[in-house]
Amino acid sequence: MTTTSDHAVYNPPHNTAFEGTKPYDLSGLKTYDLTSRPSKVFHDDLGKPQGADATLTDWLDSLPKQLAGCEVRRVAQHLCRAQRDGRIAAAGLGGHVIKTGCAPYLIDWIQKGLLKAVALNGSAAIHDFELAVAGKTSENVSLQLPNGQFGMARETADAFAVAARMGSENELGLGWALGKHLDGLDCPHADASLVLAAYRAGIPCTVHVALGTDIVHMHPHVSGAALGEASLIDFRRLCSVVAAMDHGVWMNLGSAVIMPEVFVKAVSVAHNFGHSLDGLVTVNLDKQVQYRSRVNVVERPAAEGIELIGHHEIMLPLLHAAVVCQASRMQTLPNGEPAKAA
Repeated sequence: MTTTSDHAVYNPPHNTAFEGTKPYDLSGLKTYDLTSRPSKVFHDDLGKPQGADATLTDWLDSLPKQLAGCEVRRVAQHLCRAQRDGRIAAAGLGGHVIKTGCAPYLIDWIQKGLLKAVALNGSAAIHDFELAVAGKTSENVSLQLPNGQFGMARETADAFAVAARMGSENELGLGWALGKHLDGLDCPHADASLVLAAYRAGIPCTVHVALGTDIVHMHPHVSGAALGEASLIDFRRLCSVVAAMDHGVWMNLGSAVIMPEVFVKAVSVAHNFGHSLDGLVTVNLDKQVQYRSRVNVVERPAAEGIELIGHHEIMLPLLHAAVVCQASRMQTLPNGEPAKAA
């Protein structure tokens, strides 16, 4: 049994230096008027709650003029400026952007002539294909994996086997071949396919694969040689796009590794051949900060890099809405009259 007397009594160590240090006398502190101080947040920057009858423009204008609220507006301005001036706006994306339902926003930009090139990693192309053909994608890996069923969808593998062989010939590339294949399938959900929208619009669509990372690579009739050649053709096609992107906008959407690495190599090729990338604006939009997208997209390639962090299913619709409003502003003169087309 323990008694109170068994417990040692704490005695703080004797410290003569501490005892000799008195609290600082602050009575002589120099001050200034608050109104004279430089500040980063102002009353006019605060958010303004809106009612149910607010227009989209009203709501966007009501966002706080701070941090991401400013960055969303800035990206929208650059995208509209690029379209107005005939510059290239292009997007590289990962699979999660397709899985979260954001392809329709990019498709709308393609159809309106704002987005002039798209580049996908392998998973983005797979999810895009499955949504167009079957109206669904993204299997339950935890359920399928123990049964040996994960990644064994027949139609998906068949499509990439055909597209890889077609795309490896005559410098067609994997993205163009996959678009052509989709165009001939009479897909019940063709309106959901970013690859098909790019193919029908006649803009570059490139697919960049890392062999062994995608479900179709498990199928014996999918040729690694054909996939590699078709994807390498697409890399060289992307180099042609990037080489012409002075004063353009490159957006990395939800790709942490593949597309940032592909993009920085294309930038190197462009510089090696003496192409100017002056005025290039780069944007990284992802749900969390990643090393390669921050360094290879935002910091290294361009004088102006912008990062927007947030869920794709919220941030991309928000950015799309901001572009709609910014485009409307650019088409209207200060007196309210429509502006003439450039």
